[in-house]
Amino acid sequence: MSSDVLLSVKDISILSEDRQCNIVDTISFDVMEGSIHSIIGPNGAGKSTIGYAIMGISHPCSGKIFFEGENISDLTITERAKRGITLAWQTPARFDGLSVYDYIGVGVKDKNLIEQRVAEALEIVNLNPDIYLKRKVDANLSGGERKRIELASVIAMRPKLVILDEAEAGMDLIVLESFMDIFNKIKELGMTILIITHREDIGMVSDNSTLIWDGKVLANGSFRDIMVLYCQKAGLKKICSRTLFNQFDECVDKIIEEETRENKI
Repeated sequence: MSSDVLLSVKDISILSEDRQCNIVDTISFDVMEGSIHSIIGPNGAGKSTIGYAIMGISHPCSGKIFFEGENISDLTITERAKRGITLAWQTPARFDGLSVYDYIGVGVKDKNLIEQRVAEALEIVNLNPDIYLKRKVDANLSGGERKRIELASVIAMRPKLVILDEAEAGMDLIVLESFMDIFNKIKELGMTILIITHREDIGMVSDNSTLIWDGKVLANGSFRDIMVLYCQKAGLKKICSRTLFNQFDECVDKIIEEETRENKI
């Protein structure tokens, strides 16, 4: 993993539509090149809004966003995409009637590599190319199949930064281990991943994490350290036992020690 910062979000704030409050408030974090970084937190914390701001869909009222050292705060969605940023939506786009091959292949820049890239992308998301290449993107596909095809279309593009908004939504047929495998294969292809999720177990694949709570950053750091803080905020047993597994007892002890220290202060 590179030690270089690929994406840097600096003190961005985003107002609600009525401009009465901040959806996110002075958010800052860095995403290292070649890493998997997760933004985790409860529903309604402002996580997806941050992803949309990075892609250029929503616009901060203050702060800046840097990509490969360039200030991209005023760039359009298209300009950011050309620089290598791609967002996979929580709900896959619908292009009924288009073949899976055409849907995935449209984003491949080198047209001589379309067939290779499409087949490879399908294999990465655990869909057999022999079965799916000629299928249509229509109602005959399950929600999980559509989501995996959406992921495959992103993989085939080979962006520098992949933003996955609630990547696990609609993918109940894929177990946690399969998610880990898919994300790591994307990383191995040289792409950096920013995962936006309220599922703490999905964040387990992360190298680093950012914890968002009520529109603010509570902490940036390693996944394990962030999860200790999440456990304190969101409920000890439910969260820790689901995400830290064999480190559960150690996690509990650390939280109790920190809470005891805070009470003494």
